Amino acid sequence: MGARDLPEEEQAVVEAAARWVDREVRPHAGRLERAQEYPSALIDQMKAMGVFGLAVPARWSESAVSTRCFALVTEELARGWMSLAGAMGGHSVVARLIARYGTAEQQERWLPRMATGEVRAAMALTEPSGGSDLQDIRTRAVRDGDEYVVDGSKTWITNARHAGLVATLVKTDPHASPRHAGISILLVEPGHVEVSRDLPKLGYRGVESCELSFAGSRVPASALLGGEEGRGFAQFMAGLELGRVQVAARAVGVGRAALEDALAYAQQRETFGRPIWEHQSVGNLLADMATKVHASRLLVMDAAAGIDAGRRSDLEAGMAKLYASEACMQVALDAMRIHGAAGYSAEIDVERYFRDAPLMIVGEGTNEIQRTVIVRRLVERARES
Repeated sequence: MGARDLPEEEQAVVEAAARWVDREVRPHAGRLERAQEYPSALIDQMKAMGVFGLAVPARWSESAVSTRCFALVTEELARGWMSLAGAMGGHSVVARLIARYGTAEQQERWLPRMATGEVRAAMALTEPSGGSDLQDIRTRAVRDGDEYVVDGSKTWITNARHAGLVATLVKTDPHASPRHAGISILLVEPGHVEVSRDLPKLGYRGVESCELSFAGSRVPASALLGGEEGRGFAQFMAGLELGRVQVAARAVGVGRAALEDALAYAQQRETFGRPIWEHQSVGNLLADMATKVHASRLLVMDAAAGIDAGRRSDLEAGMAKLYASEACMQVALDAMRIHGAAGYSAEIDVERYFRDAPLMIVGEGTNEIQRTVIVRRLVERARES
């Protein structure tokens, strides 16, 4: 399952993204990544291509596509430079959240500008005290007339310095039982939150990850997603289906890049009078790498198809994210092995793939959490049948 299974117009979108990545991204990604330089020019080109509107429903976006097409475009971006796929990941989830749960005023205010990339959004879930148990967040939002007074901090927020909107998970009722009933989402604009610092990272460079600080920040009550308190946890959980598909698609893209580079190198590099792919140890690595990448893509497309069909897809999205991220890590390592000492050089792209790959294992919910999600849904479905 891939681009050939899409309608012709969506096939053209994926093909255009692939050509752009080959022409504009791959020749420059290594230099930009090493310089940790924000890719402003590439982001502007992504805006012009309509990339930021792919996950915005057609009512507000001229570039809206199916989730399957969105996933394949994400794969192409990550094949070029995973940071570019990350730059549109959280943005796309926030767009879907507003489209699904926002008030009419919130939808009309934000979605048309998010579709063009004029406004780019970020998600703020994780806190310094923890990230996996979202019900245990400590960022408080207390209603005071027509405003919320927000106190707390968030961390590992991608695109925080360049975001025009930050969907922030807050606790509006700390005494609620069950705990998730006291959680809401605020659509926070710049000026209502401080970017405390940028976080140094192993990979995923160029696009910033930051800490955010709320210290008595006053946010308009109209920023409450959907206009009703206590629904934020369920809203974010639904949004994470798309988020996990997107992270899994990033893993496919990085794994594919590592496979393609290793395959090319294995045909060029010779030892003992023949190309190294002919040596069984290297050939077996390539065969396993190709199988893992292909299986990962199939899982991603299956989860995306479920979302397109309107089905609950947290099981499928969790499986895709779990398998694709673990496969990506192994494929990146095997690509480095095939390159030998050259693969350890920062001048070779496989070194970057190896540093980028771990993010997908821990991002959008650790793989340990994915396994918990998967087994719970398996039990639920068994009981329903």
